[in-house]
Amino acid sequence: MSTARLVLVHGTRLSHTQWAPYNGLFPHFEVVTPDLPGHGARTGERFTTDAAVEAIADAVDGGDEALPTVVAGHSLGGYMAMAYAAQHPDRLAGLVTIGAAAVPAGPGAAAYRLLGRALERSGDERAGAFANRVIARLTSEQTLALVTAGGTTYAATRDAWAAVMAGGRPELLARVRCPVLVVGGQLDQLAIQSRRYAAAAPRGRRVIVPRATHFLPLTHVDVVARILRDFVDEVVP
Repeated sequence: MSTARLVLVHGTRLSHTQWAPYNGLFPHFEVVTPDLPGHGARTGERFTTDAAVEAIADAVDGGDEALPTVVAGHSLGGYMAMAYAAQHPDRLAGLVTIGAAAVPAGPGAAAYRLLGRALERSGDERAGAFANRVIARLTSEQTLALVTAGGTTYAATRDAWAAVMAGGRPELLARVRCPVLVVGGQLDQLAIQSRRYAAAAPRGRRVIVPRATHFLPLTHVDVVARILRDFVDEVVP
């Protein structure tokens, strides 16, 4: 019997199959892995924050209403999970963000806009091949095959990052009433302000994984699974 629902939200370019390496690691949870707009089975849909929040809401509300729910998101998924929790402050038992703790303003935001334009110029196929080589090098060809099985695309990236830069600030977490865990890799540039994000949440704290990068959920599956299990067990009576 499931004790909680765990909604896992993927990052940029990937789909729900980003979480395939976690199959079987949460035997006591009902695990739901939605696709965000413009990704996976929803490729071709326009990405907006409202559409992403709706996708997460469908995942949260689509099962047994009696089950307490924790939402965990990586990168883009982490920022969208924050947006969902801010709009539904009483719905969740807990919120986890992974690699989603860098204020999207100033030089950093400008760099991401430039990168987005560079991706458009280089093309989806070329940029995707490079990203796949990085994932395979950091993990394995088997892991790469698992996490990309649901499809990959940069088509929604510009709109997705624009949504993050417009609203992915730590102040969002001030509205969230459930416990919040901000997870980051020690070497992840998108976790450099994890302390600020955790402090913004009334019930927030952070965990930093030594020597981990932004690909933390792919390179440290057992570590992330343990962090998630422990957090769910903590916030769900």
